[in-house]
Amino acid sequence: MNLPLAIAMGDPAGVGPEITAKAWKARELHSLAPFFAVGDERAIAAVWDGPVQRISGPEEAAAVFPSALPVISVADTGEIVPGKPDIDGARCALQSLELAVGMARSSDAVGGLVTGPVSKAQLYDIGFTHPGQTEFVAERCGVSSENAVMMLAGPTLRVVPITVHVALKDVPGLLSIELILAKARVTARGLYRNFGIERPRLAFAGLNPHAGEGGAIGREEIELLKPAIEQLREEGIDAVGPFAADTMFHPRARAGYDVAMCCYHDQALVPLKTLHFDDGVNTTLGLPIVRTSPDHGTAFGIAGKDEANPGAMIAAIRMAASAAQHRAELVTAGTP
Repeated sequence: MNLPLAIAMGDPAGVGPEITAKAWKARELHSLAPFFAVGDERAIAAVWDGPVQRISGPEEAAAVFPSALPVISVADTGEIVPGKPDIDGARCALQSLELAVGMARSSDAVGGLVTGPVSKAQLYDIGFTHPGQTEFVAERCGVSSENAVMMLAGPTLRVVPITVHVALKDVPGLLSIELILAKARVTARGLYRNFGIERPRLAFAGLNPHAGEGGAIGREEIELLKPAIEQLREEGIDAVGPFAADTMFHPRARAGYDVAMCCYHDQALVPLKTLHFDDGVNTTLGLPIVRTSPDHGTAFGIAGKDEANPGAMIAAIRMAASAAQHRAELVTAGTP
């Protein structure tokens, strides 16, 4: 049996509790691996009337999972009102994330981590200093930001933004051969470890329109991307490009690579969310643990209205379980 996954439910006023509960309700339909929620169980009760059972540790989750949603509850953090975020809710989200990460890192009874959506604006108000959950989880795992890669994935497309939550005007200055190489190496290794792809195909998007048009409208492709791609190929990584980004995401183009390496956030996330808005998954490569997350936000506007689609959470659970299984098989084979 797969080890249970820990789900940090995210902001209690968002849709995280609802999609976690709905994922449990759909567990048999989607053949989901066992999981348990980490957070304030009152947030679930506020949006769902299904069975919930408090557990004291992850080792109890598998036995409870067939009949109730197992929950490791954090301390009460004030009143919970769906759709109305507050400071107490931000503290609950951070405490839940911290606890879930700790269990995923230290417990032999946890197969991986799934993180629910949080409000970074609320977290910043309580002193959170990381750009997002990806960077927080990486730090708690002892991994530098350069060696942790945020990959977004759906059934027909995987993308990696080489730069992430930064202003567009800052992207050219942040791109470097070293950064491109670091992100690509982690991506290739992660696709092997988590997805079982023995020789991943990495296709790079150019920064500028038409991939710079031979230097006529930008030289980043010539001075940064091409040298990095050549170096990767010398290392045995199947890297190609840079290509004009506007021709990389139609069906025929997508069939030619396993992941699109993109220069900035929207270059990667616009096509991913266009194709897989309801089943896109955010996963972090380069960590000692498996970590996934539904690729959407807190959706405070629909929280508590029974309108949240659990598709992305279900996909995140399935991907985490699959990645954990791939890793276990590599360990068994002696090639982790």
